[in-house]
Amino acid sequence: MEPEPDSDAPSTPRAGATTELPHDRITVQRFREAFPRARWSDRLNAWFVPGRTAQRRIGRWLAEMEAEAEAFADEKGRDAFAFDPIESHYLDAGPSSLQIRTPYSRTIVNEIRDIPFARWDADRRLWTVPYRSLDELRRRWPAIETAAERNEPEMRKARREAIKGTEEDEASKARTRERRRKRYPVPANDGPPLERAVSTHVGVLFFTGTDGELADTATVDTFYFPANRDKNYVWASWRSGSLEELVTTWPARTSPGPQELDRGWWLPTLEELRTARRDAKSRRRTRERREKEASSERTAENP
Repeated sequence: MEPEPDSDAPSTPRAGATTELPHDRITVQRFREAFPRARWSDRLNAWFVPGRTAQRRIGRWLAEMEAEAEAFADEKGRDAFAFDPIESHYLDAGPSSLQIRTPYSRTIVNEIRDIPFARWDADRRLWTVPYRSLDELRRRWPAIETAAERNEPEMRKARREAIKGTEEDEASKARTRERRRKRYPVPANDGPPLERAVSTHVGVLFFTGTDGELADTATVDTFYFPANRDKNYVWASWRSGSLEELVTTWPARTSPGPQELDRGWWLPTLEELRTARRDAKSRRRTRERREKEASSERTAENP
C-alpha cells in the first residue's frame, strides 16, 4: 500500500477525512475506484481522503454501499421466500416487503418489534417486514401465528363463554373494575413523587395525589402486590403519561431492589420506559385515527 503523503512532515495537517473499511478486497477496490486520491495511513490506521468535502463524499459513498447491501439482502430474502414461503392467511408477500395483518395481541406486538427493520403502517393497519429480515421473521412466526389464532374474535368469544359465571370470570371482571378506578396503594409514610413517571406493579404511572383513604390489605393483595403487614397503605390517584412526558423521562441506572418492590413503586428502568412509550404512542395513534374518522363523518354530513 502507498504511504500517506507528507506523513513525515510536521506541518499543518492536510484537509481531508479518514474512514475504516472492512477487510474485504472487493470493498477496498471499489473504494479506491471512487476515491483515487485516497491513501492508507499507518499512523491513523485508516484510509485518508484529501479535500475539504471528503467527509461528505465518504458519507454519501458509505450510504450508497449500505443501500446496495440492503437491496442485495432483500433480493436474497425474496428468493428464499419464493423457494420456501410462509403459508399463512395472516401474511402477504408484497413487492418490497412482507405484510402482516393479525388481530391485536401484545404477544404479536412484542415479537414483531424485535424483528429488525419491522415497521407499523398506521394507515393500512398492518406490519411490514423487509425481505432481508425473513430469517428472523421465520423464527418468530410460530409464536406470532399462534397468538393471532388465539385472539381471533370467535376464539375470544368462545373463551369468554367457557368461563362465564366461573370464579375466573368474576375475578377478571373485578380486576377490570378495580383498574378503572385509577387508584394505586402506596405506603402512607413513603409516597411517590407527584406528576413524575413512576414504575409500579401495574406499569408506569403519573401520580396526581391522595386524599389519605386507607387501602385495605385484602384489595392490595388481590389486585396489586403482596401487602407488607407492617405498613399502612393509602390510595393514590394516577393518570397515564403522554408520549412527550415519557420520552423526556430519564431512566433509573439500576433495577428496583427488594425494598422498592415491597414498597410498590420505584423509578422506571429503560425497558419499562420503552414499553410505556410504545403504549403511549399506540394510544396517540388510536386517538388521532378516531379524530380523523369523526372529522370525515362530519364532512360527509355537512358537505
